[in-house]
Amino acid sequence: MGERCCAVLRVLVLQAAWALAGGQVRYSVPEEAKAGTVVGRLAQDLGLEAGEAEARRLRLVAQGRRASVEVSGASGALLVSSRLDREELCGKSAPCALRLEVLLERPLRVFHVQLEVTDINDNAPIFPAARKNLSIAEFNTLPGTRFPLEGASDADIGANAQLSYTLSPSEHFRIEEENSKSRSKSLFLILAKPLDRETIPVHRLVLTATDGGRPSLTGTMELVISVLDANDNAPQFNQSVYNVHLSEDAIQGTLVAWVNATDLDEGSNKDVNYEIHTIVPPSASDLFSINANTGEIRLMGVLDFEEVNLYEINIKVTDAGTPPLSGHCKVELEVLDVNDNAPEVWVTSLSVPVPEDASVGTVVALLSVSDRDSGANGRVRCWVWPAAPFGLEATFTGSYSLVLREALDRERVSEYEVEVRAEDGGAPALGARRGLRVPVSDVNDNAPLFAQAVYTVLARENNAAGAELARLWARDPDEAGNGRVSYSVWEGAAGGVGAAAGSGWRAASSYVSVDAESGRVWALQPLDYEELQVLQFEVRAVDAGEPPLCGNATVQLFVLDENDNAPALLPPAGSAPEAGAVAAEAASSSSSSSLVGPVSGSGTLWAWAAWGAPAGQVVAKIRAVDADSGYNAWLRYELWEPRAKGPFRVGLYSGEVSTARPLDEADGARHTLLIVVRDHGEPARSATATLSVSLLEANEAALAAGSSSASGSGSRSALGVDVGGAAASAATNVWLVVAICAVSSLFLLALVLYGASRWAPRAAVLSGPGPTTLVCASEVGSWSYSQRHSRSLCVADGAAKSDLMVFSPNFPPPPPGAAPKDTQPEPSALLHTVSDTALLLPLTHSLPFCPSRRVGSLGIQAPFPRPERNQ
Repeated sequence: MGERCCAVLRVLVLQAAWALAGGQVRYSVPEEAKAGTVVGRLAQDLGLEAGEAEARRLRLVAQGRRASVEVSGASGALLVSSRLDREELCGKSAPCALRLEVLLERPLRVFHVQLEVTDINDNAPIFPAARKNLSIAEFNTLPGTRFPLEGASDADIGANAQLSYTLSPSEHFRIEEENSKSRSKSLFLILAKPLDRETIPVHRLVLTATDGGRPSLTGTMELVISVLDANDNAPQFNQSVYNVHLSEDAIQGTLVAWVNATDLDEGSNKDVNYEIHTIVPPSASDLFSINANTGEIRLMGVLDFEEVNLYEINIKVTDAGTPPLSGHCKVELEVLDVNDNAPEVWVTSLSVPVPEDASVGTVVALLSVSDRDSGANGRVRCWVWPAAPFGLEATFTGSYSLVLREALDRERVSEYEVEVRAEDGGAPALGARRGLRVPVSDVNDNAPLFAQAVYTVLARENNAAGAELARLWARDPDEAGNGRVSYSVWEGAAGGVGAAAGSGWRAASSYVSVDAESGRVWALQPLDYEELQVLQFEVRAVDAGEPPLCGNATVQLFVLDENDNAPALLPPAGSAPEAGAVAAEAASSSSSSSLVGPVSGSGTLWAWAAWGAPAGQVVAKIRAVDADSGYNAWLRYELWEPRAKGPFRVGLYSGEVSTARPLDEADGARHTLLIVVRDHGEPARSATATLSVSLLEANEAALAAGSSSASGSGSRSALGVDVGGAAASAATNVWLVVAICAVSSLFLLALVLYGASRWAPRAAVLSGPGPTTLVCASEVGSWSYSQRHSRSLCVADGAAKSDLMVFSPNFPPPPPGAAPKDTQPEPSALLHTVSDTALLLPLTHSLPFCPSRRVGSLGIQAPFPRPERNQ
């Protein structure tokens, strides 16, 4: 027996190798093989290297019923794990082939293995009953009469199930097998010799069934034959086998068949009675019933094609004679399949989550689909819904792979609810659905994105260090670390008056910083409008993904002016250090409530006026500038002392000191004026200047002016005052009167003096050159602005006046030393962020401007005719 099994195994291994070359591995193993028996070298047959089976987790996937085999993790061999009983697994089906699915990971692959369980002779023939009773009439029963017997059954198949029958020795009976059109052989007990009840009333015989196995197995049944008298004609059916087809959805009470038997006897011996003798399979004994009088066979239960598709109903008919005679026939009922089973879908493997950068064609799941129906009712069509981004690909019969058909985007869809649908080919078709949840895992494929490409921020100067200027936020739709954003100042530079004239452009990181987590922009130091007006820098947002991605936004910070600079007195235009005049200093201070405010110091400025000067004669002009801009630099001039009504007055916005009425000798020789220069800021700041005006005779005034002009390095220097042209006009009138009244000899002298005074050079201004500051003086005041980022609106003596500041937030600041442009575009969008040190509002308003006007000088000028003003 052992040698035979080894030979069979060798043959089966060769068959398996041949099957592998065809794309499917096939093995066979005899039933009742011991646990641990090697069925085949599965790993080797699949082309795996040593140890690869365990590393790639070679394993079996069960499909509904116990396979009784397993894969050895170490060797990769297919082993018997439990008792294999072919009759339990497949019944009478031949061959008994088990379909197994083998999974191999990294990468995921599926192989189909067909395992055939071969039959061995382990089942002996079994008769339906251990004892069979027969009644045979004497004499009337002729030799050769056949009595049907129910044969034995053998659970094995093939030769092991081929039965032969022998009867114990008897001179009256013999056994005979007959091959009919039915699917099984008919067994008959043949009467060989007439019976004699008086001689032997009861015959006891043993019927032995022997199968074709090696060694063969046998089964026995005892035949007890009672000999009866009289009735010598048995009923006979009109046909020995009835073939019937019935749909499995037939309802209870359906007529299956109508059998009919006749008896040639007469009288009571002719009356027949029908009964169901046996049914194969025996479990269906209650499934059918027969009318004893008519022979109608009806269905009493429910048919199921998938359980039993063929029934054999043996009918016995018995007459009413004494002794009764009987006849037999067979009804073969073939059950027809209907589409009463929906397809079934199983998920054998599921690989989730799926990375959003997974390539097209990636296998997500393995599925198995089956339908218990047969023919068209069992042909299944599968698809996936929705159709995108997944699809189904058939691998083997009844096996499918769920694969990726389109690229994934977790930010658009983070999870898919996929439904695998199956539908058979029946009418009407039946379907099945299996839902799958496929989450999508994130990869870092989105860079942080700011809401705006350019942010415009307005901040007041003199803010506190550490004050929040703005908050920036960049959105990253990725999740976890891929969406966690950190901020930093990337690059930038600052521009302003101080920067352009002094140290140049400075890095933005010296002014501002950005909180890495919140994106809060805060100042590292107080901002100064006079030093810095525009700061442009980039903020970079970087996520924590691998590799990290980044986004940039440009921030344009405009510093708003505060009134933090007091007015300052300026020398007259064209002044030189060698001009002779009396030097003086002007003191400045800030005030929030009084007109002038406290004065930290004072100085004296000098000017001359001629007696008899008419009202409105300009004596001098105060020139001042405020480093601030806008209303903070809009200056007004007021005569603070003397309080009483005096001979002089000051233009409110022009700064011109002129006579309020004609001057006479009663006004005194010297007048001291305290003039306050005040801006329009909040709080207001001011500066004071003391002007000493000396009243002289016309000729003395002319001599003083000439002396001042001729002196290359005098002891006096004018600071901010121009002598008016009215003094020159008065001197001219005096000389004309003297020339008319004096002798003609003095007339030529008068002409010479007049010519000398007419073309004498103007008094030079005091102090040396200072920093270049543009001033526009007019009837409405004096404003000063930075040359950078401004619009020139009025012209003075060769210098432009910048009255209107136009910010240009969408353009980077010019490099150091670049000339200011005439126009700059206004910002198109502002960041709406308001704090105690930053203002964010649209820059759409404009400031008033003034026409250019000639600016006088603070100092002394000879009383000659007043020059014309440039309008």
